[in-house]
Amino acid sequence: MAQVKIYGIDHHLAEVRTVLSEAIHMAVMEALAYPEEKRFHRFFPMNSQDFIYPSDRSERYIIVEISMFEGRSAVTKRKLIRLLFERIAQHAYIEPNDVEITIYETPKHHWGIRGLPGDELTLGYKVDV
Repeated sequence: MAQVKIYGIDHHLAEVRTVLSEAIHMAVMEALAYPEEKRFHRFFPMNSQDFIYPSDRSERYIIVEISMFEGRSAVTKRKLIRLLFERIAQHAYIEPNDVEITIYETPKHHWGIRGLPGDELTLGYKVDV
């Protein structure tokens, strides 16, 4: 399971929402061997006065937060981060300096999905990649 939250200035997110979602999902599928149909993205467009960021970032600055089951290797997570920077730049034209990524991992039993605790689910993909 991987849930993705994307924060940014409202009018900039609106311009790239579809291609940004596609870029993120391509990176997640490749790095995590994740199924195509498992896309869980939420966009949080913010007014510029509510989204404060350092002066060395542009108005296209975004924050990407990924919550997922624990179990992926450090190598896999580094691959995911590198692919996210690459794909977001290629498809959404947001430079790596304007992207920050945080990965949050929790045990499967901390999730509730389709009426079950996460550790009781039968998944169609591997977590230990």
